[in-house]
Amino acid sequence: MKKRVCLLLCIILTISLLAGCSAKPASQNSTFDKNGISPEVVVQNSRFAFELFQQLNKEDGTENIFISPLSIATALSMTYQGAEAETKKAMAKALGYSEIDDSILNESYKNLIPYLNQLDKKVTLNISNSIWVREGEDIKPAFLTVNKDIFNAAVTPLDFNQDKAADQINQWISQSTNKKIEKMVDSPIAPDVIMYLINAIYFKGDWTAEFDAEKTFQTQFRARNGGKSDVMMMSRTGKIAYGQGDGFQAVRLPYGNGKAAMYCILPEETEPINEFIGGLDAERWNVIRTSISEREDVLLQLPRFKVEYGIKDLKDSLSALGMGLAFTDNADFSRIRDDICISRVLHKAVIEVNEEGSEAAAATVVEMKLTGAPMDAPSFIADRPFLFIIADDETGTILFMGKLIEAEL
Repeated sequence: MKKRVCLLLCIILTISLLAGCSAKPASQNSTFDKNGISPEVVVQNSRFAFELFQQLNKEDGTENIFISPLSIATALSMTYQGAEAETKKAMAKALGYSEIDDSILNESYKNLIPYLNQLDKKVTLNISNSIWVREGEDIKPAFLTVNKDIFNAAVTPLDFNQDKAADQINQWISQSTNKKIEKMVDSPIAPDVIMYLINAIYFKGDWTAEFDAEKTFQTQFRARNGGKSDVMMMSRTGKIAYGQGDGFQAVRLPYGNGKAAMYCILPEETEPINEFIGGLDAERWNVIRTSISEREDVLLQLPRFKVEYGIKDLKDSLSALGMGLAFTDNADFSRIRDDICISRVLHKAVIEVNEEGSEAAAATVVEMKLTGAPMDAPSFIADRPFLFIIADDETGTILFMGKLIEAEL
């Protein structure tokens, strides 16, 4: 599938952030809504979603793109709990947390994740978090405690040197994504890696109004570069939430009871999709959403498709958004421990859309390593020519000196 479709898919999980809040109030403070979530956190997560998507589109402009901004933001917010000083400021700049107090941010996530996990009885949405720590490493307890309490993260000490260590982490990811994503971490794990912070999301929702498979037909999809490809086009006519405005058309396709939906946005034909993405931010997204209303006799045609994006290392993209310091030897994650930095932020997302609905999954892995060059255990293997000396240590007198270039029994 092409870019026109992929932009629309970025929103599938981002919209969950905009949809509402948790079922249990966390505070009566006016900073929070009635469910204990700060609207500002939602706004900044949406801003981050579009800025990151724009950055990825600059890097992968000729490819399909599909990400879970929520997964990425959650994994980085877990890591953010351990940042200090300039590193914390850099991460806050990228994530949009500069003007948000830590207590408000954490209170919001504490209520947002349970809310999303119970979004709709007819929709499956599972958000899982975990932290994997190299066995024997000294990680500050307060960092682990806040991630357990706020993000419900499972903390597992693990011997990273064992052959099956990566398999154990990948198995957790696979189970958490209903086997949609089965491998994110390679074996063997590098000796300077001390921790993985992982978020996984699985989504499955049936359309509130399904497409009739008998009305699906084969046609051609016009590619960005002028080429064409054969697709199976789903079709239905009737009452559909439709909107249009300056340079776009849009539809809202709800899942289940309607709390979650896929928004499909079609730029006008004269505007290349990459240019449209370049101008799509949280403000314009609001304009698009508010243009949509129920309309009668709308003809909707949407291709069946599958998209798989990644494994993508987000280091360059996140650095471009301002958090490059977190990846350097000068990073300050002293609330976790001294002398560590982020080495990689890996992300993978997959989606399948058909007549019944959508199934999607995403995983984000934040890999933390020791700063500086890794210190390998020293070895001396004399299996080639070498010198040898016998000396008097009292005076430093060399008694014997030799060279061995051949040896035998």
